Amino acid sequence: MFEQIKLPYSFDALEPHIDTLTMETHYSKHHATYTKNLNDFAQKAGIEGKSIEDVLAGWKKDVPDDVKAAIRNNGGGFYNHNLYFGHLSPNGGGEPSAELGNKIKDTFSSFAEFKDQISKAAVGQFGSGWAWLATNAAGDLRVMASPNQDNPLLETEGEWQPILGIDVWEHAYYLKYKNLRVDYVKEFFEVVDWKKVEENYKNRRK
Repeated sequence: MFEQIKLPYSFDALEPHIDTLTMETHYSKHHATYTKNLNDFAQKAGIEGKSIEDVLAGWKKDVPDDVKAAIRNNGGGFYNHNLYFGHLSPNGGGEPSAELGNKIKDTFSSFAEFKDQISKAAVGQFGSGWAWLATNAAGDLRVMASPNQDNPLLETEGEWQPILGIDVWEHAYYLKYKNLRVDYVKEFFEVVDWKKVEENYKNRRK
């Protein structure tokens, strides 16, 4: 059974950057629905007992055609939100250090340049979707963007895996920021737990 991540912080803990009502609605309604729907389709899809990473990486060849769309949408929604909520923290912000910090600087020339690139990907994503910092088995880094609840695992059949995701569905920011997505993306970086992102990087699929 796929389990929704348990938040290590309260719904109001990310104020004023992400408001309480948005957090409560996002987690308790949207994410909970993706989790329920994924579990409802799991047996029919033959994915019980598999990790969500393996499910998404192999969805094109391993999931029956009649449930492909359901697994893609709900499996993606489940995985994306577990990642998103898992790397937010009231003690976030700043910059990554150690291995990931150095790799970001090597890849993008500076943390500021990386932040600019992923912010542009998030703000420029047409309609609902996500912006990502993704890695591969070798530890290379890339900024990517996906529509709907897709992600690099789905799109590259496991070659690239997200380690940081910015949710730019309107339900992630509209109650507070209305149509000012750029303001939400700016504030998002104030609550990123870079230690968790570094952990995601170290624990990437190999």
